[in-house]
Amino acid sequence: MTAESKLAKNKPDHHSVRGKQTRSRLLVAGKRVFERDGFLQARITDIAAEAGVSHGSFYHYFETKEAIFREIAEGIEVQLLSMNDAEYKSYSDPVDRIRAANRSYLSAYKKESKIMKVIEEVSRYDEKVRLVRVQRDNELAERLESTISRLQRNGLADNRINGHYAAMALGGMVARFAEQLFVGGGKFDQDEAVEQLTILWANALGIVPGAGAI
Repeated sequence: MTAESKLAKNKPDHHSVRGKQTRSRLLVAGKRVFERDGFLQARITDIAAEAGVSHGSFYHYFETKEAIFREIAEGIEVQLLSMNDAEYKSYSDPVDRIRAANRSYLSAYKKESKIMKVIEEVSRYDEKVRLVRVQRDNELAERLESTISRLQRNGLADNRINGHYAAMALGGMVARFAEQLFVGGGKFDQDEAVEQLTILWANALGIVPGAGAI
């Protein structure tokens, strides 16, 4: 057996059940280590130990510390955009839907506030992490723009508003407030934050509570 064939035989199959489980353990372990130590102080040795694998095994799944962090960051950003669609769609009043969306986002951010603090820091100097955040912002803005357009068509929002600009501005407001609330140490009550953000949203779009169904 040649050296190349031995290497191929011993190399983990990333698509096997065992390979997927090991990769998943590394991602979970990496998140814990980054939350605990921050990005700069985190070591691959510590991530491997936390996952219960050898230092060398780490490199079968991720080339660098940066690579695993970027994947973790992308997964967290996706979580922030996820919400309970059944709960959201159960509200017919647009203000109630806005409130539900704000509550979902702040709750998700709070749950992941430790790793979000690290992601916020790394995004300032890692272009790939920054682009992941930009993609999240764009996806959120597209969703919000669609909602604003639908409100305008139904006569529930001010038609003078440019949906694209409004979506970016209002989405950015909620995201920045979440960072200040859970990372920046702002002294705010979460329930009151949801309510105030909802009022600002509704007022900005010219929506009157109880005006009609979305």
